[in-house]
Amino acid sequence: MKMRFTSILLTLSLLVATSATASPAPRGSWTDIVRETPYWISQGVYSNMLTIRRWVLQESGYCSKPDRHILFDLRGEFLGYVDDGSSREGTQARLNTTRASLAERGKAGNWTPGDEATLGYPFALSCDQPHVQLDEAIARYLGMLPGDLIWGTWDDLTLGNADSPRPLHEALLQVYRTRQRQQRLNLPEELPRYLAGQVLIESGARPRAHSAAGARGILQLLPGVLNDCGVAQSNHWHRMAQIDCALKLMNQNARNLRPVFEERFGALPEKKRDRLFTLLLIQAYHGGAGRVESLLADQTLARPARYFASHHEQFTAGDIAFGLIFHNLGRGRFGLASLYYVADVQLATEALCSTSKLKNSDFCQ
Repeated sequence: MKMRFTSILLTLSLLVATSATASPAPRGSWTDIVRETPYWISQGVYSNMLTIRRWVLQESGYCSKPDRHILFDLRGEFLGYVDDGSSREGTQARLNTTRASLAERGKAGNWTPGDEATLGYPFALSCDQPHVQLDEAIARYLGMLPGDLIWGTWDDLTLGNADSPRPLHEALLQVYRTRQRQQRLNLPEELPRYLAGQVLIESGARPRAHSAAGARGILQLLPGVLNDCGVAQSNHWHRMAQIDCALKLMNQNARNLRPVFEERFGALPEKKRDRLFTLLLIQAYHGGAGRVESLLADQTLARPARYFASHHEQFTAGDIAFGLIFHNLGRGRFGLASLYYVADVQLATEALCSTSKLKNSDFCQ
């Protein structure tokens, strides 16, 4: 009888040990994890995402080595990293093993494997990806070297001359201030400095930058967009024309989005409301005003917006802007790239406004 009792205890001990070391079963899809996540979890997501994107842009922190992936959760919180394998398949295998381990150790509530065509969870971000050399881009934008200075005319605007070329920064200011004085623009006050951040991220302030999709110039505008702005093909690369067209596009997006935005978030404090609207305009520049409008008005996609509007005191403007997308990942072609773009523009804007030339200027206040 004593031996039988001892055998039972041993069996139970083995069962407990086995269950304690077994990895949790993966979920069927990363979208299932997203859909089951409560909206309150977006508290702090903006700051968290800025941290991990800063590592990528600055090749710092856990991205001080490029051949590495970092993993993060739905709050944008860093969970761990893996060194890349010798192949894509090898890297994916390491990521999936780490995902299971994070779930086993309680650092991730759920996990699901990823592959070449499917996101896994926790999400993974490669440190080795094309990105802007911010220091060089800022120097180019501020005209630190003679070769970066410009002069010329565009429409009713004139900037410098052959004997006195000016930095690209002055071109942006002149176009914006002139169009504002002409009452052609109705944009948030902080928009111009974010537009400067977009110049840095879109092209590194390189005048002949172009993409495989055909976007061109310092603000990576498509030929069709430039044509709609009334820019002749011979001027598609013209930097002042690009700025003018981008502002026109931003103003059109603002006009289209403002009614539904005010209906949804009009009760927010003014400063917070303006900041949120600015971030959504940046998002609209990247992915289209129609997609941003769907986040505010669509019966399904606007569910997070309804929650954030009712509980806005618990979230920053950035948390709301990112939360609208995080909780709709996998719907309406919304992906992590939408968040990365806005985060990168924010970081570029901060870096520009930390320079001695602009730190205490009205432009950055």
